[in-house]
Amino acid sequence: MNTTGVWNFSVWAPTVGRVGVRVDGVDHPMAADEGGWHRARVAGAGPGSDYAFLLGGDDTPLPDPKAVWQPHGVHGPTRVYDHSAFAWTDTAWTGRALAGSVVYELHVGTFTAEGTFDAAIRRLDHLVDLGVDFVELMPVNAFDGHHGWGYDGVLWSAVHEPYGGPDGLKRFVDACHARGVAVLLDVVYNHLGPSGAYLPRFGPYFSGENAWGPSLNLDGPGSDEVRAHVVTGALSWLRDFHLDGLRLDAVHALRDSRAEPVLAELSAEVDALAAGLRRPLTLVAESDRNDPATVTAREAGGLGMTAQWCDDVHHALHAALTGEDHGYYRDFARPQVLAHTLRHVFWHAGTYSSFRGRTHGRPVDTARLPGHRFVAFLQNHDQVGNRAVGDRLSATVSTGLLGCGAALLLCSPYTPMLFMGEEWAASTPWRFFASFPDPELAASVRRGRRREFAAHGWGEAEVPDPVDPDTRDVSVLRWEERDRGDHARILRLYRDLIALRRAHPELADPRLDRLTVEAGADGRLLVLHRGPLRLVCNLGDVPAAAPLDRPATATLLTWGGAEVDGAAVELRAASFALVRVAG
Repeated sequence: MNTTGVWNFSVWAPTVGRVGVRVDGVDHPMAADEGGWHRARVAGAGPGSDYAFLLGGDDTPLPDPKAVWQPHGVHGPTRVYDHSAFAWTDTAWTGRALAGSVVYELHVGTFTAEGTFDAAIRRLDHLVDLGVDFVELMPVNAFDGHHGWGYDGVLWSAVHEPYGGPDGLKRFVDACHARGVAVLLDVVYNHLGPSGAYLPRFGPYFSGENAWGPSLNLDGPGSDEVRAHVVTGALSWLRDFHLDGLRLDAVHALRDSRAEPVLAELSAEVDALAAGLRRPLTLVAESDRNDPATVTAREAGGLGMTAQWCDDVHHALHAALTGEDHGYYRDFARPQVLAHTLRHVFWHAGTYSSFRGRTHGRPVDTARLPGHRFVAFLQNHDQVGNRAVGDRLSATVSTGLLGCGAALLLCSPYTPMLFMGEEWAASTPWRFFASFPDPELAASVRRGRRREFAAHGWGEAEVPDPVDPDTRDVSVLRWEERDRGDHARILRLYRDLIALRRAHPELADPRLDRLTVEAGADGRLLVLHRGPLRLVCNLGDVPAAAPLDRPATATLLTWGGAEVDGAAVELRAASFALVRVAG
């Protein structure tokens, strides 16, 4: 506790007549102003002081909606945090642009057995050796319980204490920057988790519903302050925690009818901050709309996001590698889908989506929008963790096809993203897990998860219990396996492909109108033209031969038994060759 000076406490609570603040066990009244804010100056308080707000006649202390430090969990008091007290060492860091980069998504709680920022720091050299440019952290804001995915957060600016709290996150970012690695943070503004969601008690933060519950009030009465809460919180992650960008979860669930959408407002503010900090800042949207306006510049009438996740590329790759054709993979199982999607970004671009039962999406102008604005992946937390048993591609796909998938991803014009452990074909699943202390809530989560998958034909016993501690524990990466057998082979391949992407600018060239993709009638034999380079890939289960448009002058990499012979490539099943051709 700070025992000198005065600290100013404030909170927006426009619908509450009387508000107080309890600081280190002592209650103080707060004065209201016309904007719905309540303020108090408290002597003897400061960094290290614990405080909570008292609303109306309710004596229940509530944490600060703008909390940064919640050492006692989401139901406890907030602790005053001083951003200036941290000793940064990254003053020479000038940032990193997303274009040309490789992104690595990781979950702090399962990246290591300890599940902390400090333990993750000890594994950063692995990412440097791999060739990663950006780490994308899954949400680290405060949620109830020790373990969870992070999407049930309830305090959008507070760093989860079991991971290491705000100082732990800063140590992680500082360590990344020391190694030349940028850091993105996944943030969730489209809903609140089910436990500790006190935000609506303070004011009209929510209005209407979306798929996860109440929808953020972005355009109704009181929405000016709600939008400010989102924007200022986002800017704080970038400014005060030195983060290099944000990944915005499910922006299609943000209901916003204003002339300037909150995403465009956020984009403008982030661009202004980047100019002031003199380093690039990145905004990556997760959007289900298949709308190129998401990544179109604000000056051209778009939302100005740096990039967006591209599920269609994932679905096309996944269907081609696994043969799965259920659910939303149904439309992606046709022979020509992969080649078309690699070339045009979206498969659903004003076309009929059987999963949605309607037409969906708009075409991308590939002559104007570069591929680096679309983040592509073979796996991510959703596409693995939202399978009933959390099985990775490596659980069902051969080593040969895993290598082919990696080559198609890392030789594409898109921004490639890897999911932690993918680079060595990790044997561990990555399952949905939570650890809500409330037994009734835990039982409700368990029932809901099992009902969800029962509708898809899974038996109740086959769906892991999400609140069983073992469900989280089996999802922790086994680092010791990466140097063994096929794990080591896959790891070498990923390192080689990323190194080639760096050494040969043609492989990272984002110009979609310069990409040619040839495919056989069954869609299993593909040739990607990347300037003078050709990636020749056989996804089939029988050998195949692929003629080259020009004679090969050099072989850069082969996998699975491919052989280059002048103007043709002989490929065994599940193999590829990357070659340079004459001219």
